[in-house]
Amino acid sequence: MVFLSYLISGLSLGSVYAIIALGYTMVYGIAKMLNFAHGDVIMVGGYICFIATTNLGLPVWLAVILSMAACTVLGVVIEGLAYKPLRQAPALAVLITAIGVSYFLQNAALLIWGANPKMFSPVVTGTLQLFDGQLTISYVSLLTIAACIVIMIALTLYINKSKMGKAMRAVSEDKGAAQLMGIHVNRTISTTFAIGSALAAVAGVLYCSFSPMLMPTTGSMPGIKAFTAAVFGGIGSIPGAFLGGILLGIIESLAKAYISTNMANSIVFAVLIVVLVVKPTGLLGKYVPEKV
Repeated sequence: MVFLSYLISGLSLGSVYAIIALGYTMVYGIAKMLNFAHGDVIMVGGYICFIATTNLGLPVWLAVILSMAACTVLGVVIEGLAYKPLRQAPALAVLITAIGVSYFLQNAALLIWGANPKMFSPVVTGTLQLFDGQLTISYVSLLTIAACIVIMIALTLYINKSKMGKAMRAVSEDKGAAQLMGIHVNRTISTTFAIGSALAAVAGVLYCSFSPMLMPTTGSMPGIKAFTAAVFGGIGSIPGAFLGGILLGIIESLAKAYISTNMANSIVFAVLIVVLVVKPTGLLGKYVPEKV
């Protein structure tokens, strides 16, 4: 039962990583850029939900919707102001800009909300007792796993069935050809950022329900781990981001339980290195030859 408890804990943590990784992998798959400010959008989502519930007295479900709306707008603004002018710029310029946006969001949060940590209340409380109390599962864990599965299914259907989803796949394949076919490339990329940022808000609320200390740097480590999960599963692949996040959460949880809490992060990144040595494109990634 103890192992099962750690496994469920890893699944719930991995579900948060998977939701964040979906934002990374969508942006990379379509815009071919790494948005390292994505982790800080998570932090902003957590703060907005905290302010909405604590200061405004809104119910949790409404606070989450407000957080998603605010992060969606933030993601579109970031893309329009910071990344859109660099559409034809070298990848290094875009990468440096993304890091700059990340630090800007952290310092803006520091000025607005201060450096003192805020105590974030979980979106749901209580536990489920199974097997005569031998196995205890928090409702937050169950909600997180369920949310991840629903988001994964909905996003897959949206990408494969909707008109905008087909446009996203076309832009991912070839921006020039997609534009010649009448697809609005800039609008498609902005929509991708909007969806990724909305998912970041959900992930921020769920992550803060696990780690209730909310501060301007809250999104840094989960953002890095989610990026690791996206690379682990195969960046650019939505199922890969889901699989990478789940496996990363399980590895981290079991490493903390059976090896060392202090070495858990090192073990996670070591596993990533081993996987990339064996399969450089990630678990579900595909090798795409470069066109010349």
